[in-house]
Amino acid sequence: MEGSNDRNYRRQRRPTIRGEVGATVLGPDNVPIGAQNPGAPDTDAGSLPNLKFPFAAAHNRLLTGGWAREVTVRELPVATTLAGVDMRLKAGAYRELHWHREAEWAFMLAGSARIAAIDPQGRNFIDDIGRGDLWNFRAGFPTRSKR
Repeated sequence: MEGSNDRNYRRQRRPTIRGEVGATVLGPDNVPIGAQNPGAPDTDAGSLPNLKFPFAAAHNRLLTGGWAREVTVRELPVATTLAGVDMRLKAGAYRELHWHREAEWAFMLAGSARIAAIDPQGRNFIDDIGRGDLWNFRAGFPTRSKR
């Protein structure tokens, strides 16, 4: 694979070589992701589960009111009690009523929204949130949000 890509690869950090151990990659390679995952320390026997999954690699649901990328135990097996969603809602848009097997934790990056939940006794919770606010709904609670 000679050419500009090969020269660029040689200039970048090589996560498959550490000192005198490892070797170059002959097949397809994603250098930026490889550089973010330089490999396990020598003491790792390979039993540690994957502890990260990028939202950019998650399925992106595009809807008229915005988009959502969800990471759950499907994509990240170690996440048995928490789901993560990277989402953007347009002004006036609603996120459908939904619930998770995992808890829903959120951090508001920008703008404002109204969140709502219903507990198992049928009691409603409604709150207006803004930039920097957090919330956490327990697993199984129906929730929705509106921007």
